Amino acid sequence: MLQQVAEGVLIHQSELLENNTVVVYGTDGVLLVDAGITGAEMTCLANDLRELGQPVAAGFSTHPDWDHVLWHAELGKAPRYGTARCAAFMRDVLSNADWQAGVAEGLPPEIAEDTPLDLYGLITGLPAETAQLPWAGPKVRIIEHPAHAPGHAALWIEERRVLIAGDMLSDVFVPMLDDADNPIADYLVGLGLLDGVADDVDVLIPGHGSVARDEEVRARIELDRAYVEDLRDARVCSDPRVVSPKPGWEWASDIHEGQARSLARKSEREGSD
Repeated sequence: MLQQVAEGVLIHQSELLENNTVVVYGTDGVLLVDAGITGAEMTCLANDLRELGQPVAAGFSTHPDWDHVLWHAELGKAPRYGTARCAAFMRDVLSNADWQAGVAEGLPPEIAEDTPLDLYGLITGLPAETAQLPWAGPKVRIIEHPAHAPGHAALWIEERRVLIAGDMLSDVFVPMLDDADNPIADYLVGLGLLDGVADDVDVLIPGHGSVARDEEVRARIELDRAYVEDLRDARVCSDPRVVSPKPGWEWASDIHEGQARSLARKSEREGSD
């Protein structure tokens, strides 16, 4: 079911991981950001858009994680954009003969049989440093940064005062670091870029979890920054998403434990060099 969160901006949330698919009204149809994770949900979304008389004019994947690069034939054949780095990452994945088996193995078992992979990862990379999404609708600024995943981008709809954050600023997941040389520094760079537009944002849509509004937007940024700095400095985690997670999301605290162990091992290796 589509829910309006701002003028001309709606969301469709998945049941399992609370993925937020974002619909933005344009002149000749809608922009569809991070289309969804199951065939049933994407079909429902396509039906809702048909009832509204709104074809999909363009798609966008905020980053190349599996749950952000799916598509369904019912959504049509509109161009599906991403950053150049996002598209390059997906080309590398799809170049492997056994990519489908690898992706299927990593899917949550609850939805594995209803997650269509036939249109997986078919992303058209925008030229490097592209600052604005090419589509007939409100101006959508692309804010690319190194946090979380290669080619990750937030989308800022300035005239609607809406920020689509991808896999950042969630109330159910702590910041998830990329497997990179300097993941802490990368994440802080990404947060800094989002912080730079926060004064002009009234509605924040994270990749997972609930929408934030008004003063909660900056509070989400500060919560993520505090978590990352605690990881960096090896402090005891007091983040509420770990200490008192949302009921049913207790498993998400394992993400923190894994990241803390990984950074500790990396610190030990660097200290012994």
